[in-house]
Amino acid sequence: MSSHSRSNLITGLVFLAFAALVAFIWVPLDVETGLVEKVRRRIMIGDALAPTVAAFFIGLGGLVLVLFERKAPDQPSVKLTNVAFVGIQIAILVIGFLIMLYAGPLAVSLFSGDTEYRLLRDTAPWKYVGYFLGGIFIVAGLISQSEGRLTLRSVVIAIGVVVALIIIYDVPFEDLLLPPNGDV
Repeated sequence: MSSHSRSNLITGLVFLAFAALVAFIWVPLDVETGLVEKVRRRIMIGDALAPTVAAFFIGLGGLVLVLFERKAPDQPSVKLTNVAFVGIQIAILVIGFLIMLYAGPLAVSLFSGDTEYRLLRDTAPWKYVGYFLGGIFIVAGLISQSEGRLTLRSVVIAIGVVVALIIIYDVPFEDLLLPPNGDV
């Protein structure tokens, strides 16, 4: 086993252990509610959902390293093109999050007169503006980066993904505020 494979195996095992620690020890000991709570016939997201989902994805990444990457041949050292690729991805995410943060308040100031965004952040269409535009920018941007060009197909996929996320996370839960509305 090469040193590259050994380091991937160790890294994968560390992340698997961390994910298990979070999901099975930290979350149950620290969080009072479950993944989903039913209170007075209303279904609400529990406090344990976000850290449990995060632990799942950390564990999934660790499992991928343990099962697949350790069998890969030694990889060449990091190249400037790899760093640029990751840098562009980070820039797309940062710009998308900034769009999410400021598009809603900007839309309210342009189209709703003297009303503050804070008062409208849980009313349609205002609660969707930032999430929708920022989400489309992020999804279409990441697809376009991997394809090497912006296409109508990537924008349509991005719209579909963002609408699906709104349906999954906003529609069933009355008390949930889509990002960044909970922080405004």
